Amino acid sequence: MLSYDDVRAAASRIAGRVRPVAVTPATPPSTAPGDEGERLWFALEFLQYTGSFKARGALNFTAAHLQAGDMPDAGVVIASGGNAGLACAWAAAQHQVPATVFVPETAPRVKVEALRAQGADVRLSGREYAEAAEAAHKFAEQSGALASHAYDNPLIAAGAGTLLDEIRAARPDVTTVVVATGGGGLFAGMATAAAAHGIRVVSVEPEGSRALHAGLAAGRPVDVPVDSVAADSLGARRASADAVRLAAAGHTRSVLVSDSAIRAARRQLWQAHRVVVEHAAATAYAALLSGAYVREPDEVTCVLLCGANTDPADLG
Repeated sequence: MLSYDDVRAAASRIAGRVRPVAVTPATPPSTAPGDEGERLWFALEFLQYTGSFKARGALNFTAAHLQAGDMPDAGVVIASGGNAGLACAWAAAQHQVPATVFVPETAPRVKVEALRAQGADVRLSGREYAEAAEAAHKFAEQSGALASHAYDNPLIAAGAGTLLDEIRAARPDVTTVVVATGGGGLFAGMATAAAAHGIRVVSVEPEGSRALHAGLAAGRPVDVPVDSVAADSLGARRASADAVRLAAAGHTRSVLVSDSAIRAARRQLWQAHRVVVEHAAATAYAALLSGAYVREPDEVTCVLLCGANTDPADLG
């Protein structure tokens, strides 16, 4: 079971190797009399190496296995819609370890090109993440490569959870962090760390890709269909067991947003803030703009903008 000690160990392994997250106000400072200060913040994790938070988990995974002495000559293999594969390839390259990445045929071209630029052996397989994952599993069995995972691995989730303490260090008054959720690695890591500090974590999923929401309703991980504009990053069919367990905790919430709300949030981030993010990152902000999550009057909220590996041509 994932613990806060795992998150702290991950922070030690990746210290100095990742960019500390920048936290910035979402709106200009208020001059209204009696206003106690800014209550909405953005965590700009899309500025992270490889363009997403996934670099944290991938680096923790690679470093931990190298420390344990169990990294095979065949290196690592992963299935990914793009960001996790890119992070895996980057982390492997930091330690001169081979990386093979299986990617759905539907993955955005910008992500596939970035994978190859990192030196990964990229293999296209299937149209959904689950199909690419099956191909990666077979490759691991045949080659002896160490199988990583886009989200369902305690080292990956713990690495993502290091964001929570960095946000706290930048804004000690934050009471709520809002995150987009696919398979639940980011949510699980953040919720694990948040539990140690009394912070709420809100998970936001597309209506058409609701693995965590469905798992919470069922009381266990279950398979769901995937059909969303954000499916390239949030297209997991099944959430991790740690994510489902934590989604039932008192300090977490799980909400859904429509694809139209995701598109609107992505446009708003560009038009109002000149921030370009992928649909997955906009999913978190969509919860606030659409009213899927309503903040309390005294709540200090930080929205995690988790990735920007996207084509900005459709922004307007």
